[in-house]
Amino acid sequence: MTPRSVYLALGVVTVAVATIFLWTRSGGTDVAAENLINSSADVAAGEVLYAENCAACHGANLEGEENWRSPRDDGSLPAPPHDASGHTWHHADSMLFAYTKLGGAEVLAAQGVDFNSGMPGFGDQMSDGEIWDILAYIKSTWPERERATQAERTAQDIASQGDG
Repeated sequence: MTPRSVYLALGVVTVAVATIFLWTRSGGTDVAAENLINSSADVAAGEVLYAENCAACHGANLEGEENWRSPRDDGSLPAPPHDASGHTWHHADSMLFAYTKLGGAEVLAAQGVDFNSGMPGFGDQMSDGEIWDILAYIKSTWPERERATQAERTAQDIASQGDG
């Protein structure tokens, strides 16, 4: 195993243990928490699915569109990068999954944010497992620091769900 594989495996195991602990603590009824860090996610399948469904906007190398921080005339933002230079790793798994499944406008509206998101939902085109595969692929490309930060945010998100 390469050092990258070892760190990725350790990160997945750590977050999976935290997920299971917090999910059982909350009564085991939170489907979102149950599915976070899907241990059966297939990185290789995710890479193929990413190329087929995401690369047209987010780039074949996860680089995103040019000027992704600058709004277009309609107020939407260009597709951000999913590599370490972007902000994908700043978000918990539940947000990444919902944003991919439901689309940006629906997720943001549920949070009271009125924003013209260009991100479509893929829930009608892909299974939940396929979405988790894509997220696993994206995360597998991040350096250790970004993976650890994102795993911590996911664990905090799960903990906050258990408190309610």
